[in-house]
Amino acid sequence: MASILSLKNISKSFGHIKALKEVSFDVPAGSVFGILGPNGSGKTTLLGIVMDVLSPNGGSYEWFGNSPSGKQRREIGTLLETPNFYHYLSAQHNLEIAAAIKQKPAADIERVLKLVRLYERKNSKFQAYSLGMKQRLAIASCLLGDPSVLVFDEPTNGLDPSGIAEIRQLIIELSCAGKTIILASHLLAEVEKVCTHVAILQQGVLIKSGDVATALSQEEWIETGSAEMEKLHAVLMRLPGIKNIIRHGNHFQVYFNLPSPKPAWLNQHCFEQGVVLSFLQPGKKSLESAFIELTNHASN
Repeated sequence: MASILSLKNISKSFGHIKALKEVSFDVPAGSVFGILGPNGSGKTTLLGIVMDVLSPNGGSYEWFGNSPSGKQRREIGTLLETPNFYHYLSAQHNLEIAAAIKQKPAADIERVLKLVRLYERKNSKFQAYSLGMKQRLAIASCLLGDPSVLVFDEPTNGLDPSGIAEIRQLIIELSCAGKTIILASHLLAEVEKVCTHVAILQQGVLIKSGDVATALSQEEWIETGSAEMEKLHAVLMRLPGIKNIIRHGNHFQVYFNLPSPKPAWLNQHCFEQGVVLSFLQPGKKSLESAFIELTNHASN
């Protein structure tokens, strides 16, 4: 899959503070790519660099396989800060001003208002909008001219659950329409729900990147028990790919080096070895636990 954005050893310092330390990753075309990390991890700095708001101290990046240029950046829809509109003007009028500044056709305003589901409120003043509506209007401004790539910094920041759900659904719809979306977020749950790929930053260091399932891999195990625990332990120890077995009272928590076998297969295998299981249940570390463990390990 072709890369829309490629970063190679990007570094940035502010005085003695190293905001980014040789960060490298690729953003595949058509992906929803989340830059995930706690506040202060370097997410906004990184977006500022690739949108030419900030200059890196080291490293390089490419858009669409070429060195960055002003023409390329004008073809990318960007929301890097709090929506900045005239409060006393309508959504329609605000987008007319945005279109003129961006040199985009005013005829596109109706289309983008419909995309973000604000067309029926196009004549309402910006100050009458909810926070979620204001954010959707900001995304509508990004969509003027129909860019193929969208870059959002914390698009759900400060929103209530309803507003977060609105932006989440809009991102999913834009992705389904073929847009490549790059977004920075500190909200693990939102990245899990909308992103196909992720880069995890901690104190300016890239901890991991790749598709979400790989980068945020969740350790699995099988819990099992029997009236004959010693015999069960001997049977489990002979299984291929066994990584570890931990006893918790009348249960064993069994870890495998390879993907865990299906519980039904394990039940049949134990039965064929003369052990009847009284308990059998798959388990998986929560995504939140996996993320915390990953970032804590990087901090130590």
